[in-house]
Amino acid sequence: MKKIIALTSFLSTLAFAQIQKVEPMFWWKGMKNPELQILVYGKNINKYSIELSDQIQIKEIQKTENPNYVFVTIDTNEVNKSSFKIHLKNKNKVVDSYTYELKNRQSNSANRQSFSSKDVVYLIMPDRFANGDENNDSKNELTDKANRTVPDSRHGGDLRGIINNLDYLQNLGATAVWLTPVNEDNEKQHSYHGYAQTDLYKIDGRYGTNEDYRELSQKLNQRGMMLIQDYVTNHWGLSHWMIQDLPSQDWIHQFPDGGLKGFKRSNYRTTSQFDTNVAEVDKKEALNGWFDLTMPDMNQSNPLVLNYLIQNAIWWIEYAELGGMRVDTYPYNDKEGMAKWVKAITDEYPNFNVVGEAWMYSPAHISYWQKDSKIAEIDHYNSYLPSVMDFNLFSELPKAIKEEESWDGGMIKLYNSFTNDFLYPNVNNMFVFMENHDTERWNEIMNGNVNDYKLGLTLISTVRGIPQIYYGSEIGMRGDKSKGDADIRRDFPGGWKSDKQNAFSTAGRTVEQNTFHDFTAKILNWRKNKEVVHSGKTKHYMPVKNVYVYFRYNEKESVMVILNANSEKQTFKLDRFAESLNGITSGKDILSDKNLSINSKEEISIDGKTSMIIELK
Repeated sequence: MKKIIALTSFLSTLAFAQIQKVEPMFWWKGMKNPELQILVYGKNINKYSIELSDQIQIKEIQKTENPNYVFVTIDTNEVNKSSFKIHLKNKNKVVDSYTYELKNRQSNSANRQSFSSKDVVYLIMPDRFANGDENNDSKNELTDKANRTVPDSRHGGDLRGIINNLDYLQNLGATAVWLTPVNEDNEKQHSYHGYAQTDLYKIDGRYGTNEDYRELSQKLNQRGMMLIQDYVTNHWGLSHWMIQDLPSQDWIHQFPDGGLKGFKRSNYRTTSQFDTNVAEVDKKEALNGWFDLTMPDMNQSNPLVLNYLIQNAIWWIEYAELGGMRVDTYPYNDKEGMAKWVKAITDEYPNFNVVGEAWMYSPAHISYWQKDSKIAEIDHYNSYLPSVMDFNLFSELPKAIKEEESWDGGMIKLYNSFTNDFLYPNVNNMFVFMENHDTERWNEIMNGNVNDYKLGLTLISTVRGIPQIYYGSEIGMRGDKSKGDADIRRDFPGGWKSDKQNAFSTAGRTVEQNTFHDFTAKILNWRKNKEVVHSGKTKHYMPVKNVYVYFRYNEKESVMVILNANSEKQTFKLDRFAESLNGITSGKDILSDKNLSINSKEEISIDGKTSMIIELK
C-alpha cells in the first residue's frame, strides 16, 4: 500500500511540473562569446528531459544536487531564429515550455565607451536623493516599507527622481552617475542600501522597473553622460530565492560550526590574499566568511556560480546600455574567479571600465588589484581589473588639510601619497575622492568649513585619476557616521514634495549652500574640456610652509595648482618652480578669474585656506 501511495505522489509531481524561472530571461545574437548557459528552475525539474525546438543542439546539460535546477548550455551562433522554445518533457510528452528570445544587439554595442579620467563621477544613494514616483514608495510584495521618520527605513527615493533631476547633475558638471545597488533587496529591514540583493535580474520595485533603469541610462547617454552600476559579486541577500533553495551546498561558503546556513563572519583581513606569511585559517575566514549575517558569501570558485555572475553582469551592460561598473568589496572574492569575471566582461566590451573597491590604505596593497600590476606579477597573478579606488589619498587628504606642518604632517602627506604613483600600472584610471556612502562626510570632518571643501575639491579635480563626489556635498551636506550609516546618507533637500527647501534650484538654496554649489559647478565644468588634467603628466614640489604646488602639463598646455592649507596668507618666490615655468610670462586663475603676471623672477601671494588653478600662457 505504501509503495502505491509513493508512486501516486511521484506521478502527481510529474503531472504538475512547471518551469518557474529561466535566467537570463533572454539574450542577444552576435556576442563575441557565443556560448550561453541558461538556468532552468522548477520543482524536481532535473527528473525531466529538456529539448529545444527547431532542432537546436544542446552543448551540455548540467544538473546539481538540488533536483530543482538544470543548466543548459547552447551555442547562440547555431541558432538562426529570433526565438526558440525550451521544452520540458516527461518521456515524449511536453509538460511545459518557455519561449526564449535572442535579441539583436545594437551595432556599436561591443565598442561602447566607458568612464575615464575625462569624467567626474557623481555618487547617489537612490533611496535618499529624490522621490519622483510616490506610488512605488512601498510595495505589497516587498517587506521593508517607506517611513522617512525612521533613519534606517526606506525613504522613497527612486529612479524617476534621478531622471527628473538630470539637468541639475549636468549643470553641476557631473558626467557619470554611480548609483548604489538598485536591484531588488527584499531583506526584512534596513534594505535601502541595496547591498543584500535578492534578485539579480530585477530592479527593486521601490525604485521602479527594469525599463526605468534603462531609461535613466539612455537619457544620460543622450546628454553625453553615462550610468555606472554598483555590482556585488561577493555576497547576495539571505532572502535571495536561490539562497533559500541552494542549487548546491557549495554555492555559498558555509562553516560547519556556524549558525544560520553555516554563517561565520569574515575577519575582514583581505591582505591575506597576497600575504606570503599568512596562516590558511585566517585567509579562509577572511575570504569565505560572510560580510554580515544577511549577506551569504558567494563561492566564485564554483564554475556555475562564476558563470552566473559573468552572464548577469553582461546582461545588464547590454540591456541597460551601461557606461561602467563599480564592484563592491573586491578583495573579499576568490581572486582567480574574479580575474575570469572581469576578463570575460572586458573581452566582450574592450573599452569597458570596471573599478574595484579595494579598501586598503597601502598603495602597494591597492596597486596589487589593478590590471598588469608588477607587484601582483610576483604572485603570478593578473586581476585584469582596469581601475581601483585611491583609498590612500582618501585617507591622507583630510589630515593634510587639518594638520600643522611638520616632518610628516600637513601637506607633506599629499606629496608622499603621490610619490607612490610608480606602483600603479595606470595612474589615470583611479578613483580619487574625499568621501563616499560608507565614510564620514567630508563636511562633517571639516565642521562645515567651505574653504576646506574648496581645497579638497580642487585637489581631486586636478590630480591624475577620475574624481568622484558624493551627493549633497556640493551643498555642504554633513553627516556623523558615529550616529550610524543613515546619518551620512541623509535625504537631499528638495527631493520630496513635502520638503520645505529645494536645494536643486539656485533660489531654493541658502547663501552658504550656493557658495558650495557654485564653486563645485565652476571647477567641474572647467575640467570637462581640459585634456591636460585628464591625461597630462604631473610635476609636484615639496610643500613649504604647508603650501603644496604641482603642475599638470602636456605638449600643448600647462596648469599650475596651488593649495594653501594655512589660515594665513602666504607669499613666496616663483624661482623654485623655474623648470616648470620656463618660457611662461602670464596666467589666469580660473577660480578668481584674475589675470596674473607669472615668471620665475617674481613672487606670488595666496590667501589662507585658498586654492588657485592657474592656466599658464
